[in-house]
Amino acid sequence: YVAGVSTLPRVIELNAKDFKEYLEHEGLHDVIKEREREGISSQPAKERYSKHVKALLQVADARTDHYKTTLGYPIEFIPQQNPYDLKQGDEFTLTLLAEGHPLANQVIHYSSRPGATTENSQRTDKKGQVKVKLNKTGKWYVATIHMVKAAEKDIDYVSNWATLTFEVK
Repeated sequence: YVAGVSTLPRVIELNAKDFKEYLEHEGLHDVIKEREREGISSQPAKERYSKHVKALLQVADARTDHYKTTLGYPIEFIPQQNPYDLKQGDEFTLTLLAEGHPLANQVIHYSSRPGATTENSQRTDKKGQVKVKLNKTGKWYVATIHMVKAAEKDIDYVSNWATLTFEVK
């Protein structure tokens, strides 16, 4: 099964120091560099954000192709294999879509849960894909934040968060 939820947009305003710390924590180094190039890194920022959550669930033994269901979110991960068919040591390929199109060069983060002490990161390729090495059994979490400059004059940035959770047996 596929379960999902998409939140309504919310707006947050942060001073320059807190915004930079947030960007660093989330691995949004491209936005930090862009703000430095534009000479605005000392200015506060107002961001409109939404979260788009997706979980893959396996019930009983029957396998389906529900894992590749597209929910039509502004940004979402589309698995290229059923993770419940994979084992520890396999590679899991994901395509990241933004507005229905592959999103290249986007940083994604992933880790096994619970008890993950490290998080891995990599960028999507030109097809919007990443290959995640499933080095552990258990629950997995994949996430990204796609942040762009806003077209509206009273908002500085628009971001969409995408997550995907699944389990490797």
